Amino acid sequence: MDAPATLDRRDARGPGRYRLGVDIGGTFTDLLLMDEVEGRLIGFKTPSTLAPEDAVIEGILELQRSHGIDPAEIGYFSHGTTLGVNTLLQRNGDNVGVLITKGFRDTLELRRLRLPKTNDFFVAKPLSLVPRRHVLEINERLLADGSVLVPLARQDVEDRARQLHAEGIRTIAICFLHAYRNDAHERQARTWIEALLPDVYVCTSAEIWPQQREYERFLISVINGYIGAGMKRYFATLRQKAEAIGMRAHTFSTKSNGGVMGLAAAAERPVQTLLSGPASGVIGANAVGRLIGEDKLITLDMGGTSADVAIIDGAIPYATENTVGDFPVIMPAVDVSAVGAGGGSIAWINPEGALKVGPRSAGAVPGPACYGRGGEEATVTDAYLTVGICSPSGFLGGQMQIYPERAHAAVGRLAKRLGLGLLETADAILQIATANIYAGLIPQIARRGVDASDFSLMPYGAAGPTHSFMVAREIGFRRVIVPATPGLLCALGCLVADLRADFVATVWSDLAEMTDRELQHLYIGLDAEAQGWLAREAVTVETLTQRRSADLCYVGQSFELNVPLPDDGAPVTVAQLAGFFHDRHRAVYGHADPAAPVRLLETRTQIVGAMRKPDIGVMSARPAAASMPRPERREIFDRGERLSAQVVQRQALAPGLRLDGPVVIEQYDTTCYVPAGFRITVDPRLNLIGERA
Repeated sequence: MDAPATLDRRDARGPGRYRLGVDIGGTFTDLLLMDEVEGRLIGFKTPSTLAPEDAVIEGILELQRSHGIDPAEIGYFSHGTTLGVNTLLQRNGDNVGVLITKGFRDTLELRRLRLPKTNDFFVAKPLSLVPRRHVLEINERLLADGSVLVPLARQDVEDRARQLHAEGIRTIAICFLHAYRNDAHERQARTWIEALLPDVYVCTSAEIWPQQREYERFLISVINGYIGAGMKRYFATLRQKAEAIGMRAHTFSTKSNGGVMGLAAAAERPVQTLLSGPASGVIGANAVGRLIGEDKLITLDMGGTSADVAIIDGAIPYATENTVGDFPVIMPAVDVSAVGAGGGSIAWINPEGALKVGPRSAGAVPGPACYGRGGEEATVTDAYLTVGICSPSGFLGGQMQIYPERAHAAVGRLAKRLGLGLLETADAILQIATANIYAGLIPQIARRGVDASDFSLMPYGAAGPTHSFMVAREIGFRRVIVPATPGLLCALGCLVADLRADFVATVWSDLAEMTDRELQHLYIGLDAEAQGWLAREAVTVETLTQRRSADLCYVGQSFELNVPLPDDGAPVTVAQLAGFFHDRHRAVYGHADPAAPVRLLETRTQIVGAMRKPDIGVMSARPAAASMPRPERREIFDRGERLSAQVVQRQALAPGLRLDGPVVIEQYDTTCYVPAGFRITVDPRLNLIGERA
């Protein structure tokens, strides 16, 4: 369904001339401001703070001090934060209580009974987010068709809620069996608890994600509660502090599915923001790719902690089964996979004497040894500095003080234990980091059945351009495309993302037992939910698109396929849906069985409200340099060789310029290293296009 928006909504963009995108990372908070009149971009990084909103406000005030930007002139503000995912990974969220159907108290403990490492029978069991003593049973029961077997009793609910409250619990997740079919019991229990205990934050499994699979649905509700109170405080404080400095823009938060939503919706369902940071980067990369006519991209987001990849084959990839730490998350999200170490990943020696890199990271505090914040262990960033790829004066345009002697000392301690020289050890750290990325990336490419030689590698993040050509020389990518602002690409993704929401209905019925009317009624219900969500967002959008799909499998199959439906919005019959599934199964697995019975598991609808986009094409509207200043030269150590590399500043590079590696290209938000054997060309939009010489 494609139609112009007709609801009377408030414009997402206020009267100001500026759009602001912010990505709050664990080490730095990135801000990217665009002047829509002049096409001018202002980007910078500020250290992240314990209270993430403080870094955002300080960044906006710095825009005011340094560039004369009045916060009242910022008409659009969208941001992503890692607060939720970091809270989950670090396990420092709120104490959550759970009310669960009698007889199912141990659902969160039992999980799926799958070993995290199938070849290790002594692996530690992942700990539940909720201690068993805080999971209390309610004597109620729905059958699989949603009918009531055991009614819900108010006294039972209130007694258990009081018990949790007396133990200091201020967040309660309600998780009842088969609530995806009928959420009346969950909604009623929530109403009673909120009336009894107004200071308690209550969420229900069906309102968060009404999909069958009790453990996964219950877990999402618990995660939502676990991070919910902290996220609500954060969103409220951000809004208050932004208004205090004069900002009037409608503020958005990015989502795991690559869209945005208003702060009120984000505060109610913060679990939808868990993977918003990686999603924003893929959205930004896709926008840059479309601008230059490149629709086959493998993105490499290398930040301080990890290297993440996504494979864009004509469209942004989505997945409905993701993992965050020890926990499966079945809500739709941009399909991003962690494949290796980041710039802050720590190098160490295992008991057998082998050098390893990651997965531990130095983070923002203490950070790499060269930051001078107390870190003493060698990291990938310390190795960049030691081999000469990064300059001590090149971090954040020289604004960040770096201590190369501390990097050398940290790497030197490893070198002494290994019996190697300083440069050889730093070089080995980088080669191992490259091997880790290679080993993680190759299976992802194979799993999606694509050929790396058909794709271009687009790196971003602070360390992405630094490491991307090292990865490219090991894998046969067609090209390497380094965007104009790679260290700020996630913030760019925040600027160009649309309103987006996903809705699901669990069916679990054989298609042969369904009528066309029943099938169409399922999508009518989802469409109504989607329209209601968009109305509550109260934002003007330029066009609306509703994309329908279904999860189906052959009867007896353990895994399902998501099958997109035609974009024309026309009603689909049961026979047509079966045909779509057979075609999809044949395309994915190479065979189909049209005579076999098909089961419909879920119906899905995604609504996309396209908001007016900034013209990121004008980001290149900068006068071309008459000639490139004479470059400096620096000795670097790469794969056992001492090389003399050109060192140039990116702002001096004009469209059409070509450079052969080895060359180091420095800019405010990153350093790009181009090894020997590669040639780069500056395209008209100031992207660096790297190809084998």
